[in-house]
Amino acid sequence: MSEEKRPRARRIATPSSAVRHGQIAPTSRRRSLLGVIGGGLAVVLIAVASIAGIAFWDIARSANAGIALANDQKIPDIGAIEGGVNFLLVGSDSREGTDPGVFDEDPGSTLNDVNIVLHISADHTNATIISIPRDLVVRYPECPDVDGDGYGGGGWTGPINASLNEGGLPCVVLTVEELTGLSIPFAAMIQFNGVIEMANAVGGVEVCVAEPIEDEYTQTFLDAGMHTLSGLQALQFLRTRHGVGDGSDLGRISNQQVFLSSLVRKLKSAQTLTNPVALFGLAKAAISNMTLSNSLNSMDTMVSIAMALKDIPLENVVFIQYPGTTGGEGVYAGKVQPDQAAADAIFAAILADQPVGLSGGTGNGSVADPEAEAKAAAAAEAAAKEAAKAAKASPTPSTSSSASSSAAAQPAEAATPAPTVAVLPDTVNGQTANDYTCSAGRTLDQQ
Repeated sequence: MSEEKRPRARRIATPSSAVRHGQIAPTSRRRSLLGVIGGGLAVVLIAVASIAGIAFWDIARSANAGIALANDQKIPDIGAIEGGVNFLLVGSDSREGTDPGVFDEDPGSTLNDVNIVLHISADHTNATIISIPRDLVVRYPECPDVDGDGYGGGGWTGPINASLNEGGLPCVVLTVEELTGLSIPFAAMIQFNGVIEMANAVGGVEVCVAEPIEDEYTQTFLDAGMHTLSGLQALQFLRTRHGVGDGSDLGRISNQQVFLSSLVRKLKSAQTLTNPVALFGLAKAAISNMTLSNSLNSMDTMVSIAMALKDIPLENVVFIQYPGTTGGEGVYAGKVQPDQAAADAIFAAILADQPVGLSGGTGNGSVADPEAEAKAAAAAEAAAKEAAKAAKASPTPSTSSSASSSAAAQPAEAATPAPTVAVLPDTVNGQTANDYTCSAGRTLDQQ
């Protein structure tokens, strides 16, 4: 996929219409390549944003009792948000706030190179996470531009990653809403330093590499085997495109899902959720490094969304790549053309609030971990031990026996039938958080 130029959205030209917004000026090949691959960072935030709220809730809940003061303020008892949630996470390629010399030269644009939609079902039993390729060609709606003025929609098309440059985070939301048919009331954006800080706060993420990863553009060099990535190294891993799969952005998405599924498993494990220091550090890093929509800029809201996510089983957290193929002609040659039929199947299921099932592969940037079965068994054993330890530490109140016998005397309520799983076409790639996968590395000789 060519990355020589980074066009902004264009209007489909007619004899009487001129393109209102020009292309972003071309940069050198190295500068351009490094710039566009840099946005693959908000992928971390899928898990982190939800845990950030849990952090303060869990710390407050588990803290030792203190000395009551006359003007003590009671911590609110916040429950899970009611109904379903649609949440957009955006990763920007902006170098704002970064130290000179750490990253490549600023490309001079502000593009949304990562766009991830999180849907939590209304009954809070499953979550679907869709990564939208940055080069996906989409139709632009009418958006306010960065100066607050609107520009015409209904004929503009271009790679989705130009929408941030056109009208900021609100324009990205409107563009994704038009693409997916979903109403998205919550949005957040992150840049380079934010992901570095959050990777450090979680204590690193363990990833499996099946074949060596070699990428001179992001300086990512990893041998085959297991690696615990934090800080800049985690950032480089998420940015790499040339070093995995077929070198395309589609391959990069599946490689990112190797990292993300491992991150979710770690965040939901006892070693993180029962560690107030780790939770506080993670929450602080997340909140300090995100730009939030007004709807999300409230601790109560973050906690309530986190509460809806925290008990969803790993196998019910499904990561999906928005379906498409690299192709196109003219200015959009090498861009991702949507597979509309497969995409319609995804969003029909989400609009119907159905859990989704995968029938395709993980994508060309990842492969199944050959030790997946053993790792899953070890994780299950560790979880069982933690559950037993927690049960032992929380003795049952004496009133529970009478309450349970009273409950037993009552007629049993009919169990709510499980919702039907919508099995997606085999052209849709992805994995669950319970799937152990490895990066499909790509060496310099293969590039």
